[in-house]
Amino acid sequence: MKKLIPVILAIFAAAAAQAMTLELKSPDGKLVVQVETGAGVYYTLSHGGDRILYKSPVAMHMTDGTVFGGDESLSKINRRSVRQSFEAALYKKSEVKDEFNEMTLNFRKYMLIFRAYNDGMAYRFVSKMGKSFEVENEVAEFNFAKDWNMWAAYVSQNTQSLETQFFNSHESQYTYTPISQWNKERMAFLPLMVDGPNGKKVVISESDLMDYPGMFLYNGKGSKGISAVFAKRPSKVRQGGHNNLQMLVEETEDYISANKGKVAFPWRIISVSEKDAQMADNDMVYRLASPSDPNTDWSWILPGKVAWEWWNDWNLKDVAFKPGVNTETYKYYIDFACKYGIEYVILDEGWSVNGEADLFKVVPEIDLEELVSYAEKRSVGIILWAGYQAFDRDMEAVCRHYSQMGVKGFKIDFMDRADQYMVNFHKRAAETAARYRMVVDFHGTYKPTGLNRTYPNVLNYEGVFGLENMKWCAPDVDQMEYDVTVPYIRMMAGPMDYTQGAMKNATRETYRPNHHEPMSQGTRCHQLGAYVVFESPLNMLCDTPSHYLQEKESTSFISAVPTVWDETVALDGKVGDYIAMARRADNVWYVGAMTDWNERTIELDLSFLPDGQYEMEVFKDGPSAHVTATDYVRETVKVPADRKVQVKMAPGGGYAARITKIVRK
Repeated sequence: MKKLIPVILAIFAAAAAQAMTLELKSPDGKLVVQVETGAGVYYTLSHGGDRILYKSPVAMHMTDGTVFGGDESLSKINRRSVRQSFEAALYKKSEVKDEFNEMTLNFRKYMLIFRAYNDGMAYRFVSKMGKSFEVENEVAEFNFAKDWNMWAAYVSQNTQSLETQFFNSHESQYTYTPISQWNKERMAFLPLMVDGPNGKKVVISESDLMDYPGMFLYNGKGSKGISAVFAKRPSKVRQGGHNNLQMLVEETEDYISANKGKVAFPWRIISVSEKDAQMADNDMVYRLASPSDPNTDWSWILPGKVAWEWWNDWNLKDVAFKPGVNTETYKYYIDFACKYGIEYVILDEGWSVNGEADLFKVVPEIDLEELVSYAEKRSVGIILWAGYQAFDRDMEAVCRHYSQMGVKGFKIDFMDRADQYMVNFHKRAAETAARYRMVVDFHGTYKPTGLNRTYPNVLNYEGVFGLENMKWCAPDVDQMEYDVTVPYIRMMAGPMDYTQGAMKNATRETYRPNHHEPMSQGTRCHQLGAYVVFESPLNMLCDTPSHYLQEKESTSFISAVPTVWDETVALDGKVGDYIAMARRADNVWYVGAMTDWNERTIELDLSFLPDGQYEMEVFKDGPSAHVTATDYVRETVKVPADRKVQVKMAPGGGYAARITKIVRK
């Protein structure tokens, strides 16, 4: 770890609540935050002389009338500068740079902390109160300097009212409009991107979300300003929803959270990048999350790939048994995983009795203990799908029972809420699973907010419009544009369980939804490139082993791609058009690129490679990929001396490469 001693400066303000304007700059001086106090607290944000946000208020209102960010007297200002880096566990890089300037405003009942990084700003409230209190509402506004275009992920489920929209799975494509043309019938979930001045990108997100509801965004005035909205704390819930596995909110309190004592509330983040590609390698959410307990042993955690059956509908061929949710089928998946060194097999929905919401009731067609033993002998771990209510009802007993059996973790699904109780559930689930040395994949949930740093056994999150949607989406749904948009927005919040890996690939003209034999939009190399571009420490192989066994070249490449990395380089890209990323694990580099439905040629600059000669195993779109999306070319070539590589991608195409150094004997 590299660390410099922080420089701390304390400034005492006048006792009277008078107006003050304070300034905070990033280490490189480009990002400037101005904070006004007196009759409320407001901030503005500029970058490189460009105004990003005008006077934007921040406050928290309590039910007893207390206001954080009101007209209370400012008693002291603390400043410090930190220049350090820290080791990251199971992330897109092994070391994260953590350099910022900080300003803490001290009031009698609370602190308000601002930080300025080179790639963004953040602020959070910290309570000093020793008693219990309820947060009635939080004011977090983002008043943009101009009516720029935004990329908003509007809630698409339960849209009867704004209140009902808090119950959703956080799976939507992006709508691109000016801020003032906000759909007033919809909220949007984080992260949200805005096109800033001079080609800059601005993303709103949050981190260190604990014991507090997640943030949604809304603009009801048709203005240039976007405001935060929060789900109220549930007071009455009932079991229901999907297969009786959810808890539906029937009544709420008049406040959003109940808290006690010295609470550090979530960080509100505004990231800024000068180039689009930089946002695909932004660490703001991860670096602002609470670190994991340094006294806890996390060495047991195994990231990796998962042979997954739900997307391909347990669809096997040339087998001597009837495929389905049964022991024979899962042994076949285990054998396939063993053959290709795939770390896990998941038993998705169907292994426990449907409608019972009881994880101790296994369907008679499955001998779970035999499967776990069979898998263990082949160095394959078993992960169990778990509906939220069934897991939450008795998570301690569930984790104890299945960890003793040898199960390695859970894919927990259908939370579909981000109120205070549900946010707390995620922490309790991560903490409980960690005690039993089990990994967690949160499905049917909100975006990551850094819990994967606090509890590294949280390997993945959904909250993404992933490949599963191609089982039922109409042909006019543009998944190719989404695939080259989401790395810049949703992925900056953390890993995403997109579940790529389709071997049946389709052009724009040949794609059709098919639940039993699903296909992807775009080319084979688009799917291969996604394994490098998308961050996913627990990464699915979504297609059937029958297809993978027929496509040995693609399968060998997929199974070999790491899922955590030592280094990440965002090579090139434009939001909504294309993306190119390079990642290193040990001494091997991987490159992935993807495009939308436009044919595209790009030049990749591989000058990040150390001195020496290198060769590349390349998968590129074949000459017929524009009409036959499965067409690709695999070749081995040397990296040119000038480190410049031309990549031509078909419509909906992609590119993937494995780069190794040539060692002369």
